[in-house]
Amino acid sequence: MAAVLRGSLCLVGRCRKHVDFAYVCTRSMASKTQVGFVGLGNMGNPMAKNLLKHGYPVIATDVFPESCKEVQELGAQIVDNPAEVADKADRIITMLPSSPNVIDVYTGPNGILKKVKKGSLLIDSSTIDPSVSKEMAAAAEKLGAVFMDAPVSGGVGAASSGKLTFMVGGVEEEFTAAKELLSCMGANVVYCGQVGTGQAAKICNNMLLAIGMIGTSETMNLGIRLGLDPKLLAKILNMSSGRCWSSDTYNPVPGVMEGVPSGNNYQGGFGTQLMAKDLGLAQNTATNTRTPVPLGSLAHQIYRMMCARGYANKDFSSVFQFLREEEGQ
Repeated sequence: MAAVLRGSLCLVGRCRKHVDFAYVCTRSMASKTQVGFVGLGNMGNPMAKNLLKHGYPVIATDVFPESCKEVQELGAQIVDNPAEVADKADRIITMLPSSPNVIDVYTGPNGILKKVKKGSLLIDSSTIDPSVSKEMAAAAEKLGAVFMDAPVSGGVGAASSGKLTFMVGGVEEEFTAAKELLSCMGANVVYCGQVGTGQAAKICNNMLLAIGMIGTSETMNLGIRLGLDPKLLAKILNMSSGRCWSSDTYNPVPGVMEGVPSGNNYQGGFGTQLMAKDLGLAQNTATNTRTPVPLGSLAHQIYRMMCARGYANKDFSSVFQFLREEEGQ
């Protein structure tokens, strides 16, 4: 019934340039219907919790049952696989590690598309190859569902506080419906264009993030070797032209900031392995578009080396520690 209602509302929205009062009231009445969530890892877990905090009934699943415990204790209904989620909810959010995971969750034997309802809204917040997003959108469209890519920026901290930035790609007429849910988990929800453009924005952002983190780590390490106190150096950088997110919000040097992975032996946060994966996506798209990205290529090689030397599960800011060890300290 919810799928039929949603489908009819979207038709009304597309036929009218302005949203009338009846449409708003009906959408509001439907807004607290069940929301499916697939993928309860470091990012998905706090995102699902924020949906629950905003009053949405959540139906969730994860390949690792133990990951479901916290949201289940907060009231989420747990099912065995993504197909069961699709059978019970017509609005579904997925947050998964990689392109193969997304393909399996949507099109696998127990995938969402096996039981998706016509008119369902499927929002994927994973960071994957834009071409995979387009493939999933085409597969969903054949079944009468709408797929949108909505990768995020901000890390675990922003996921927990509900301050993520969502970069959304897909049918523009569906953006309002997607934003209603995403605003419960993020402070910024930006429409980027057609399917795949959200992924494009995320890949570009993370390439710059990696380059900036490496630059900050090199700078802090050099300053320390020159006798500067790291807290003082960070303070100077953050009031000067070298200031960036990696220096003022997520400093990679242990002891400079509280509440960041560098202060917790680089545990938590955004894993080095995931950063290497995202940089690989940037490399692939740069090759396909014949775009020169020399610094992005070097950053990719550095993070791949880190994965090979035991840093895979540490936060990506551990590149500071990697550089220190490389110099024999």
